[in-house]
Amino acid sequence: MSKNLVIVESPAKAKTIEKFLGKDFKVLSSYGHIRDLKKKSFSIDIEHDYAPIYEIPADKEKVVESLKNAARKAETVWIASDEDREGEAIAWHLAEVLGLQPETTRRIVFHEITQTAILEAIEHPRAIDIDRVNAQQARRILDRIVGFELSPVLWRKVKPALSAGRVQSVAVRLIAERENEIRRFTAENWFRAVATFSVPTENGGTACLKAELNRRLKNREEAAAFLEACRDARFSIADIAVRPARKTPPPPFTTSTLQQEAARKLGFSVAQTMMTAQRLYEAGFITYMRTDSVNLSQLALNSARKEIADSLGERYHKARRYRTQSKGAQEAHEAIRPTYIDRHAIEGTAAERRLYELIWKRTVASQMSDAELEKTTVTIDISSRDEKFVATGEVLTFDGYLKVYLESKEEEGDGENAKELLPPMSKGESLTLSDMEVTERFTQCPSRYTEASLVHKMEELGIGRPSTYAPTISTIQQREYVEKCNFEGSERQYLTLRLANGKVQEKVKKEKTGAEKGKLAPTDTGIVVNDYLVEFFPDIMDYNFTANVEQTFDDIAEGKLDWPQAIDRFYKLFHPVVQSALETKTGHKVGERLLGTDPVSGKPVSVKIGRFGPLVQIGSPEDAEKPRFASLLKGQSMATITLDEALSLFDLPRTLGDYEGKTVTVGIGKFGPYIRHDGKYVSLPKSLEPLSVSIDDAIALIAAKREEESQRHIKKFAEDADLEVLNGRYGPYIAYRKKNYKIPKGTDPKEISFESCMQLIQEADSKGDTGKKSVRRKKNGLNIPK
Repeated sequence: MSKNLVIVESPAKAKTIEKFLGKDFKVLSSYGHIRDLKKKSFSIDIEHDYAPIYEIPADKEKVVESLKNAARKAETVWIASDEDREGEAIAWHLAEVLGLQPETTRRIVFHEITQTAILEAIEHPRAIDIDRVNAQQARRILDRIVGFELSPVLWRKVKPALSAGRVQSVAVRLIAERENEIRRFTAENWFRAVATFSVPTENGGTACLKAELNRRLKNREEAAAFLEACRDARFSIADIAVRPARKTPPPPFTTSTLQQEAARKLGFSVAQTMMTAQRLYEAGFITYMRTDSVNLSQLALNSARKEIADSLGERYHKARRYRTQSKGAQEAHEAIRPTYIDRHAIEGTAAERRLYELIWKRTVASQMSDAELEKTTVTIDISSRDEKFVATGEVLTFDGYLKVYLESKEEEGDGENAKELLPPMSKGESLTLSDMEVTERFTQCPSRYTEASLVHKMEELGIGRPSTYAPTISTIQQREYVEKCNFEGSERQYLTLRLANGKVQEKVKKEKTGAEKGKLAPTDTGIVVNDYLVEFFPDIMDYNFTANVEQTFDDIAEGKLDWPQAIDRFYKLFHPVVQSALETKTGHKVGERLLGTDPVSGKPVSVKIGRFGPLVQIGSPEDAEKPRFASLLKGQSMATITLDEALSLFDLPRTLGDYEGKTVTVGIGKFGPYIRHDGKYVSLPKSLEPLSVSIDDAIALIAAKREEESQRHIKKFAEDADLEVLNGRYGPYIAYRKKNYKIPKGTDPKEISFESCMQLIQEADSKGDTGKKSVRRKKNGLNIPK
């Protein structure tokens, strides 16, 4: 038996580390946390200093037993979980649950999984940092208090099954407030003047010079007057200014900047970026990926210098040390970088290769020289006006870090201000006007957040920490407070006035505005919950409060603050507000909006959040007759729906006609619009609206559903009605008594016999290799696999 047991969080990490250690070391994985607060109970003893009540989840009992057995046989146990607070808490839980003795237990940490780093860590072990453990415990306990106390308030006041979280709720607030800004926004118009001049060249030809007026024109009248004044004007070059400029490379990646840049350059979601980075780290390709530090080790600096000098020459290298600027930055690890800078590419999935390349380029660029440019500004006089036209251009004289890396921006712009190379000119030179166009422009509506820009905003405000950005954004989408949407935008008209050949022409053109892709928008439920929490729990929803809580955790981690004292101070302020909110009675449902009166019945028509989402209600609970309800359609919003739109929802379900002697109807159910025919249901695709779908559309959907069902059932057996061969998402499989079993490769599912199926089932059961139960949920009357 090995003398040394090393415990890490993940099996992938264990596999990599085991390569670097000799036969005296055995590396096992804890598969993350082995102990946590109980899932279905409060699990905090308020009366005894908020002591947490932990449990070992059922799915971790075998892991714990295996680790206990291995620990008993080892002379020394090395706990090698990550160095952040969560990793420190995992180490502490392992020591507590496994009953490890301090004299035979070592805590080791490393920022990268390389042989040098692992052996260095073993040479310099330390004790478990109880202050960091306490900071993580305080976070879990405070978040449990907020979640368990706030959620019942939402169940009672808004709708059942809702939940609230300290950081998640504030993230939803950011998105909801941006949506409110957009709804309140009114575009203001102005006019932009651009002139194109003809400049003679040395070879006898001409070159074009585009220049923009140095001020905005307020309205059409002013634009027309300006063009009229320019009709017979003379134009000449008043000044040519040439100045050098530099562009400095961005620092190496932190967690948040990696998430932002991977979204912009690679199209990755925040969660996808972190999962891919985790795999790269565990395989030993990059340093630890949850960090807010931009620092690079001396070894990395030396490696980068050698790589740049050898590949590009000394002129391209410039040693740089960066400082972390983010609000409330935690204890530093090191920036995210390749473990070996001379490794330009790796083996792996396409996502892993692309993310690694991004990290490599950013790291190398951070140690390269500035890009050098020459910026030229040409000022052009108008003989009949005081305004000036200005043309700008730039030339890259030395590419520097741009040879390797160009940073992306969240909003790249429309290219109107792109810098071009200017033709040769001299001061005092007269210019010939080719044409001048004045275009109506509009003030820009605020953009909705992408996942990347939301991370940037959260970091800017000090909300959350590197380890919490991805789970926060995933959680608010899973809870259906926020959804990722594409917005088609709308068409608008704009005016252009063009002066050419001494004549002014006016045209009305069209353009699309407001189109957005992959943006985060609040759902109606998210808006209602946010409005309620902001009104009744302003402190919890305050951005500064959330940032200050993070600072409190930092103080606990540094040993400056006692964690029960910090929790007690919060709880004594928070708990009475919860009680007050539960006791406060409102005259109507939270979020309810009165739209008007139903002309037929004379009853009030309102929109509100129901048990299954937003709905329209005709009547009130006090009426003798039961109120009528209708769910909102996809794309409709409680904030913008009109009375007419609401009343039209009660036309559903509507009859489309007959098919095969049976009535076909369309309606809206718990899970959205559907077609009903002969007692069976077919979901209506997003491309069709229930109020406009035709009988022909419905027949096509019914036929497609029948075809899909016929292909799903491959084979049944007379010997046992519970046994069936089905065609699933990942290919054919055996379904038997609510369990699924794999069919070996090379086996024809249509020809497989009853005996072969039963043998495969028995073999799988004996190995414990059974498929998951076939969980099914109701959707519009259909049993649809989850």
